[in-house]
Amino acid sequence: MSSTEPPDTLAAAAPAPLVSAVQVAEGEELRSVSLPGLTLNVRSRPGTRAGLEPALYVHGLGGSSQNWSALMALLADRVEGEAPDLPGFGDSPPPDDGNYSVTGHARAVIRMLDAAGRGPVHLIGNSLGGAVSTRVAAVRPDLVRTLTLVSPALPEIRVQRSAWPTALVALPGVASLFARLTRDWSAEDRTRGMMALCYGDPARVSAEGFEAAVREMERRLQLPYFWDAMARSARGIVDAYTLGGQHGLWRQAERVLAPTLLVYGARDQLVSYRMARRAAAAFRDARLLTLPDAGHVAMMEYPETVARAVRELMDDTGRGGHRGDDRDNRS
Repeated sequence: MSSTEPPDTLAAAAPAPLVSAVQVAEGEELRSVSLPGLTLNVRSRPGTRAGLEPALYVHGLGGSSQNWSALMALLADRVEGEAPDLPGFGDSPPPDDGNYSVTGHARAVIRMLDAAGRGPVHLIGNSLGGAVSTRVAAVRPDLVRTLTLVSPALPEIRVQRSAWPTALVALPGVASLFARLTRDWSAEDRTRGMMALCYGDPARVSAEGFEAAVREMERRLQLPYFWDAMARSARGIVDAYTLGGQHGLWRQAERVLAPTLLVYGARDQLVSYRMARRAAAAFRDARLLTLPDAGHVAMMEYPETVARAVRELMDDTGRGGHRGDDRDNRS
């Protein structure tokens, strides 16, 4: 897969330190996929019966495969679900080449699918994972049966102010400075701040869910490459926003052949809700689900609603009923 994004140059990554184990929900399985220069932790949710179609879930910046646990469980009667931790996130170590660009992450997804021979899959991405999934669908249409994008990180001319701090992390030295300035912040404080930014209503998170998120935050902060992976991936998004021509994400969105579901939350502080209509017009076979009370992670806030829309997309595609009507469904 070609790209004009230059990979970051970095010495081969050191082995990940021993830290606490990642959480695994009941019914999920974890495995490690080793490829040349790349190791991916993959979370899977076996289907409830044999012969189901495969689905692949791709998380966003600072997220992990755990972001998909609720949606994977709801769709287990429809698909065999897998969710990788992108390189440097979750329980996946950094890539040997240090390439955290959108293209680098997309290449990791493509290599995983090619190695397993699982395509075409129902590809589902959130935020950074939405940009990655868009690129995968554009350059390898043979791997994608349907495409679902939840608040995809597609280029915006005017980024809303609440997203500026995330963009600033991409600047050289800012992530390490922020890490030093916030070294006394507790995992609870960091988790509350993350949820306030990502959720339309953080009060929807259960006490059990909050405690689990705090434990995961504590685990990630033990990883010596945590801030570097965040900064380089944020820089990858910014770099992708500046690309023009055939490598631009909007141009690639126009090339996507797969039937596409777009999910946007009206309370999203990271991806502007006003981009929903532009995205629906860019993808040639698109349907639009807008959620007035959702933030940036609708699949975690309203998993049942998102699951119904994904199921409808899959069922209509299976019947050959592709619709490019940009319907605006509100819940």
